[in-house]
Amino acid sequence: MLEKTYLAVDLGAESGRIMAGRFDGRHVSLHEIHRFSNGPVRLGGTLRWNLVGLWSEIQNGLREAAARYGNSITTIGVDTWGVDFVLMNRNDELLGQPWNYRDSRTDGMLAKALQRVSRSEIFSQTGLQFMQINSLYQLLAMCERDPELVSQATRFLMIPDFFNWCLSGSRVVEFTNATTTQMLNATTRTWADDMLRKLDIPTQMFPDIVSPGTQLGGLRRDVAEYTNLTGVKVVAPATHDTGSAVAAVPTSHTGNPDWAYISSGTWSLMGVEVKDAVLTEQALQRNVTNEGGIDGTYRLLKNIMGLWLVQRCKVAFEERGLKADYAELTRKAAGATPFRSLVDPDCPEFLRPADMTEAIASECRRAGQPVPEDEGQFVRCALESLALKYRMVLGWLEEMTGVKVQVIHVVGGGAQNALLNQFTADACRVPVIAGPVEATALGNVMVQAMSAGDVSNLSEIRDVVRRSEAITEFHPKNADAWDDAWERFRRITAKS
Repeated sequence: MLEKTYLAVDLGAESGRIMAGRFDGRHVSLHEIHRFSNGPVRLGGTLRWNLVGLWSEIQNGLREAAARYGNSITTIGVDTWGVDFVLMNRNDELLGQPWNYRDSRTDGMLAKALQRVSRSEIFSQTGLQFMQINSLYQLLAMCERDPELVSQATRFLMIPDFFNWCLSGSRVVEFTNATTTQMLNATTRTWADDMLRKLDIPTQMFPDIVSPGTQLGGLRRDVAEYTNLTGVKVVAPATHDTGSAVAAVPTSHTGNPDWAYISSGTWSLMGVEVKDAVLTEQALQRNVTNEGGIDGTYRLLKNIMGLWLVQRCKVAFEERGLKADYAELTRKAAGATPFRSLVDPDCPEFLRPADMTEAIASECRRAGQPVPEDEGQFVRCALESLALKYRMVLGWLEEMTGVKVQVIHVVGGGAQNALLNQFTADACRVPVIAGPVEATALGNVMVQAMSAGDVSNLSEIRDVVRRSEAITEFHPKNADAWDDAWERFRRITAKS
């Protein structure tokens, strides 16, 4: 086939990129077109997203892509983080400034929801883990804070669906991101209207749900004119970034569920791929989640706090005048004393601390452990604790599926952290395959290729990625030392 270009709009919680995926039928290559910053905006004591600013950057990136690749561009797909959304009125006006999931307005909302609908009922319907950042509790907070505003809403759109509306005028929600809301019925794959009504959440605003790979239409005329993109269509990939990343896991275990993945970045999403949502009592007790994937699959996974711990430590170091990039911090961690201090990465105090190093120090004191004293010790504490949390979650996943995991695939930005990858292999006692780093963008463009008929299914997508991308393998070592650390970690987390 002639080489085609698919554009991925890939938005993360810290940055956004426009990436071009060039596909010749056997190999895919990625090329960065435009990169821009993202992050929460403090406004009147709240945390918001600057979606209008992001839309401006997206248009500029698409314009640059048109200048570079011209008529070879066939489609555009958008992926973003999960759980956040916008409300729009009948005139397509945004209702309020879009909220950031770390805003404190959701404090206590989970408990309020459980006073009206039981934990077991919510889980049996949605299959989603209980986190106060979930869309359900965000929307409940909006209903409590400003019911008049919510009453005007005629359309609920997740963040990538909002940008699809900006691009094409579509008014639908894509399945993989819809599953992050805790408002979708995991069995019927439709909105959980009965549960929502019990919580007095209006249901008329929720639009149709479409599958990944759905073609949403052409560009709006003004967008096409500004960007100089002609004849280009908009496709919904797996619009949840983790859904796109897992689609690009280069596993050769086709049809065999004996592998796990970690989509490693600000969050670590660790899970396995299953055909149907796992809604058992055991899954409820472990507080795992079922998120939608490609080809009708589900991702049985657990959200783990991830490299957020290191990112916020770096910020704390910089505020004290200690300048070091991530490579230097990792080098210092490698030279620090092993297993000196361990913490539970999912401790609630780590969600949005004013100073991450102070939060980690406080948890170490509480557990009767030495407090880290320098950058290397803080980062090593974070990385070793993450690896041990992966071991814990891996055990849960094996219990729930009855399958022994033989290999862990690490994709995303965290695949570049060789120290964490080695720690993960050591702690979990299975090989780790790291890469691709750009799994999310690769998954995005390859689902667009599937929509165009250039590949047939998820297995073929993974074959293409495996042929196209370099990967690195890490094998377990130091088993006895990690087993000793594991026993300590279990005691620490049991008390947290």
